[in-house]
Amino acid sequence: MSLPINSLSPTFAVAPQLAPEDMQAVAEAGFKSVIINRPDLEGGPDQPYSADVIAAARAAGLAVEYQPVVSGSMTADDVARFAELLKELPEPILAYCRTGTRCSHLFQAATTL
Repeated sequence: MSLPINSLSPTFAVAPQLAPEDMQAVAEAGFKSVIINRPDLEGGPDQPYSADVIAAARAAGLAVEYQPVVSGSMTADDVARFAELLKELPEPILAYCRTGTRCSHLFQAATTL
């Protein structure tokens, strides 16, 4: 996989924006689930739509959840939902947003609940 993946724990990692064509490589890298934290169109019309990534992820055998979180506006509800996903989804989990920072902040907040 050509995209940088940053492991935050043995069962969780983050990445910058992914595309549908990346999902097979994500599965081949051993991930079982993907969390999409970047809202559709946040980066403009060139950003891949979550629906397309979801379809590709499912085709690659991955569990996938779309949990859009606005950059700089993370709420307690966002953190609570992220914590639920960490418990529910098959591990290891890869989450992505624009750069991976938002996912990292969600992970840090969710694991301290």
